[in-house]
Amino acid sequence: MGLAVEDRVIKALDGWPLEATLFRGDAPRMAVLVSAGTGFPRGFYARFARWMAERDCVVLTYDYRGIGGSRPEDLAAMEMDYPDWGRLDMPAALKALKKAAPGLPVFHVGHSVGGHFVGFMPNQADIERHAFVSVGTGWWGGHHRTYNPMELFFWFGFGPSHLRRHGYVRAGKLWRGTDLPRGVFETWKRWCLKPAYFLDELKSGALEPQGFDAVRAPIRSWIFPDDPIATPGTGAALLKAYPNAPSEILVRRAGDYGARRIGHEGAFRKGLEPLWQEILDWFDAGVSKAAPGA
Repeated sequence: MGLAVEDRVIKALDGWPLEATLFRGDAPRMAVLVSAGTGFPRGFYARFARWMAERDCVVLTYDYRGIGGSRPEDLAAMEMDYPDWGRLDMPAALKALKKAAPGLPVFHVGHSVGGHFVGFMPNQADIERHAFVSVGTGWWGGHHRTYNPMELFFWFGFGPSHLRRHGYVRAGKLWRGTDLPRGVFETWKRWCLKPAYFLDELKSGALEPQGFDAVRAPIRSWIFPDDPIATPGTGAALLKAYPNAPSEILVRRAGDYGARRIGHEGAFRKGLEPLWQEILDWFDAGVSKAAPGA
């Protein structure tokens, strides 16, 4: 079974260089874009991408600006806003994937914020289906109560302290993701302290340009009870951002896949292949619908 893996640099819509990795199987029948959660470098999804590619997919993983290989040398001086990932980076990654897999139906796996920003993509209509994994609003009051003390300290103590000292949020024991640009942290904090998350700003016009109402591709959202962030409640709340997209939530327990825990990031770790098969089966069901004349 052949598998080709190629690292490449793609340009965001404003020219920012984004590092990406393309995984290609022998006889691909679909293309899959993998959009990361906040602070997760693309390498975190490599095992999942390889698995999908070995089953006849072309898969693209990529680092948003400011993250992993797409980080500038001076992160403290970087000027950006959180939605830039959706407006500038995600559409460029989709364009690059379509170029690498001409004529193939395109599907999307969005982890955490990777599912939040689809409505900012000007070319989102090129995607046939979205698999949301651990996608829920960041409203702290909707999260597991045991998680609240840590996240409130992150917003009011750890994060602001790092911005004062370093100009960005450094990775460490409390924040185990990659270093975060100031523009990511500040907007993320603003949203997470509100029950509406960013939905009120969508309605007020504060987040223009955006096209959340234009998203019509089906969304299937996988939620896990041991995830303290993407709960059934916050998952349902986030889907309200896509009022015209057919959507459903699947609540799955770790034991359903023979795993001990999943949490917010475990869905892409070794041992969760039964979940990956579930996602692939759903994409496969959409391949025939995407075929010309179907």
